Amino acid sequence: MNEYPLPTPHPTSAHPARVYNVWLGGKDHYPVDQEAAELAAGANPTIVPSVRANRAFLGRAVRHLAAAGVRQFLDVGTGIPAAENTHEVAQRAAPESRVVYVDNDPIVLTHARALLVSGREGQTDYVQADARDVDAILDAASRTLDLDQPVGLMLVAILQYVKDAEDPWGITRRLLDRLVPGSYLVLSHPAADVTAPEVAESMRIYNERAATHASATPRSRKEVERFCEGMEILEPGVVTLTRWRPGPSDPADDSLPMWCAVARKE
Repeated sequence: MNEYPLPTPHPTSAHPARVYNVWLGGKDHYPVDQEAAELAAGANPTIVPSVRANRAFLGRAVRHLAAAGVRQFLDVGTGIPAAENTHEVAQRAAPESRVVYVDNDPIVLTHARALLVSGREGQTDYVQADARDVDAILDAASRTLDLDQPVGLMLVAILQYVKDAEDPWGITRRLLDRLVPGSYLVLSHPAADVTAPEVAESMRIYNERAATHASATPRSRKEVERFCEGMEILEPGVVTLTRWRPGPSDPADDSLPMWCAVARKE
């Protein structure tokens, strides 16, 4: 039984946060999400290990930023809470860290209290907004974050839901423009040029079942590098998930079709 009952009536289209919840083994989703997740994973068996590797990358990146002195994080497209959320990782490393989460799925709102359980020294907040609503996100985030100090901007597995025609690169730049030098971008994105046939088929299956505004577009390494233009891309650059500063227990798997990077605003 779910801790937070799902709203009714059931939707007719899959939503990214709920499909991702299926792949993580969660229970906060509807039948339409379950169907989309299972069919997409059937077409591309690397999806589930990619989702887990993506969560591990997020943890490594947040720990790196905390070690670099970052104490503020803006996590856009956070999804339904799972293990090792951004605030848990950040506040374990630096208890005074402040984190603002952003998502547009009403189900995530029902879980916001789980996201808002901050340590005594830190602070968390939740903003109900779409990733395209840059001004609304930053205005709301500024109630918790000091935008005159460095911020870690987390765009982890979210930009694929912004179509080329909606200019995801421009949206990313507008978010970064309001952040001071010394801020960071943490980015991951499904790859169009790793196991390409399987990725294309799984995306086709998912998009047939998703709402128009939530359809997904994989992108090439070159296209992902564009999100970091004008920034210092930290070593080892734009790489597959398990290649970004893995720990001793992190297995290398170059077949996982997601690019990731961490870049510093200068």
